Amino acid sequence: MFRRLFSSFTLLFLAILALWALLAIPMVKDGETRWRLLLLIGCAAAVTVLANFALSVRLMRQWDRPLRALIGVAGKIGEGNSGQRIFTDGQDEIGELIAAFNRMSDQLDARIARLEEDRQQLRTILSGMVEGVVALDANQRILYANERATQLLGLPWQAPVGRRLWEVVRQRPLLEVVQRALDNSEPQHEELSWNGPNMRSLTVHAARLPGLPPRGAVLVLHDTTELRRLERLRQEFVANVSHELKTPLSIIKACVETLLDGAVDDPQHRRPFLEQLDSQSNRLHALILDLLSLARIESGEELFEFQPLPVCEVVQACMERHRPRAEAKGQIFEMIPPGGDQALAVWADEEALEQI
Repeated sequence: MFRRLFSSFTLLFLAILALWALLAIPMVKDGETRWRLLLLIGCAAAVTVLANFALSVRLMRQWDRPLRALIGVAGKIGEGNSGQRIFTDGQDEIGELIAAFNRMSDQLDARIARLEEDRQQLRTILSGMVEGVVALDANQRILYANERATQLLGLPWQAPVGRRLWEVVRQRPLLEVVQRALDNSEPQHEELSWNGPNMRSLTVHAARLPGLPPRGAVLVLHDTTELRRLERLRQEFVANVSHELKTPLSIIKACVETLLDGAVDDPQHRRPFLEQLDSQSNRLHALILDLLSLARIESGEELFEFQPLPVCEVVQACMERHRPRAEAKGQIFEMIPPGGDQALAVWADEEALEQI
């Protein structure tokens, strides 16, 4: 920069002197006067060169220090050290440039702080999710994995970030879902049976990040193990209830058909069939009460209606319900009431007590 300033000013003044000499020398006829004029022009040229040199040195010292400081601070900002400033008292163009640079540095520092705050908020939200979240780049390197994802996938706690997914997860179905997500713009959805020390069922949602070529993918993992267990229990419950309902209904149907075929007119055989109908209808009633109780449990309604119940009557009713089975096995039920004139009572729900 010093060379350019010095050369520019020197050439400008020398050009002016040369033009003046070209115009003045031809007009001088005397040789001695001409030599004096040339000497004067030479001295003026020398003074011009020295003056330009001094002016260039002064300008160089005035501009070089802030410009070098500007370059140094810009390099520090480029290295990631935001918030750097340059202090100057100058009011010239260099001072205005430095002031504009300081404003830009402050704005950049504020934006970086906002981005870091948003990043921390996002990490806090993701770390508190019940779903596992994993971010991958185009080469399936792990960019981020929240705590729930490390639990579901069995990732190592020693910083899985930066490692390829297939290095820390040995489940081929999951890797295939990720590859399909990277190859297709449509999100991929699949439920996987996770094989390992802890058997579980996982629902995987994989979506490719926007952009061409693909920049990566995001995985969202749902643990559906408990849901599938409840579904199996529900299926088993429906099967058991169907079986329990089928047995008394079959007996009732057989008794009704027998009575319709003529047993209703035979007093000797009519009563056993009617007793069977009464017994099986009571059994159906008990099953229906059980179903209603389960429905109340699932809906969160009040389960019990407590009231004082005489114990002897409850026990006698239970014995009558089970007497046919006991007699078929050659067993005899006998109730021995407690002594005393005061009847024994219990504070309980009648339906629940009958179920017990």
